[in-house]
This record gives sequence, C-alpha cells and structure tokens, in this order.
Amino acid sequence: MTQQSPPNSGRKVSRRDFLKLMAAAGTVVTFIPFIEWGKFLPNPAGNISAKSKVELPDGSQANLKTFPVNHAESVIYPKTNDRVLNQESFRLWQFIRLPVELGGNKNDVSAFRMYSQICLHLWCLWKYWPDPGRKRGECPCHGSMYDPIDGKAFAGPASLQSPPSNVLPMLDLEIDNDGNVWILPPNWSPSGNGIVGYGRFLKE
Repeated sequence: MTQQSPPNSGRKVSRRDFLKLMAAAGTVVTFIPFIEWGKFLPNPAGNISAKSKVELPDGSQANLKTFPVNHAESVIYPKTNDRVLNQESFRLWQFIRLPVELGGNKNDVSAFRMYSQICLHLWCLWKYWPDPGRKRGECPCHGSMYDPIDGKAFAGPASLQSPPSNVLPMLDLEIDNDGNVWILPPNWSPSGNGIVGYGRFLKE
C-alpha cells in the first residue's frame, strides 16, 4: 500500500514561482501612477451644475463682511439631506480666510481659499493653524504641512510625493454683491479642481 503525502504539505515556493511573483509586483508598481484613482476614491459623485453656498457649521453662509481674517472653518461639500453621508471625511473642506500678509484683508474673493481636508499622505484630516509663526495647514498624523496660498505641501511626507499628489484639491469661489461666498461647480479631475485624496496639478 502506497502512502500519499497531503497535497502542498510543507511545500516551499520555487525560485521560478518567486521570480514570477516579483515580476508581477513590479508590473503593478510600474503602472500605479497611470491609474485613474478618481474612479476608485470616494469623491463627491455626479456632476454639480449649480453653485452652492459656503455653509458654516452654525448654518449661516460665509460672508466677506463677517468672516474673520486669518481664520478657518471646517465645512461640508457637497452637503446632502443624509446626515450619515455628510459625516464622510471626503466631504470635509477647510474654508480659510488668509492672514493679512497673504491678502486676507482684501475685499474680494482672492482673500479666501477652500481646500479638501484630506491629507494627501495617508488621508488623515489636517487643519489650518492661524498662530503667529505658523499660518499654514498641518496634518497631526505625520507632519505634512500645506501652503495656504496654493495648497501645495512644503514639508512632511506629502511634500515628497510627485505631482499631483503634493497639492490639495481646491474649490473655486465667488462673492456676490452682498458679500456672500459661493462655491462654483467643480471639475473633479487632477487638471481641474483635483481629486480628493489624490491631488491636483498646479496651474502655471
């Protein structure tokens, strides 16, 4: 009677199988930069064709006359009627009025910025710090820092990433005759307003 050993019992990976595995992994890594991540990341869905108000946490609309210089608030965009959906991190944005030295005292839309709050490194939530000597976006997880003027990472691991993954997605804003701040319909692409969690190309 012939004794049979259990299939794959204590089987070692052959050198040929190992090399095949490494070649497959290398191929995946090679093509990662060309993958359209926007199709997989939980970005706001659908085309938004109408402008939306910048709604502050207290429910009021941001206004040029009342929003403080060198100040930021976390806002939801696009906001829905579903409380659970509104809690998604990928809908959080930092609405910033720049400090005086960066033009925050101007009476036009150039005084404001609105960036995705998702850090481009490992998707923690960063925030704007108005303190003297800081006045920048900082991620508490790994220390990535963002320039409030253009949203580009200038320190930490996010700054070491290649474009567009070193620049935060940014929404375009406008101000009406009453000073109310509005969000213009976005283009969710790296060459447009950016892809949340992936980034945006800076326009020359």
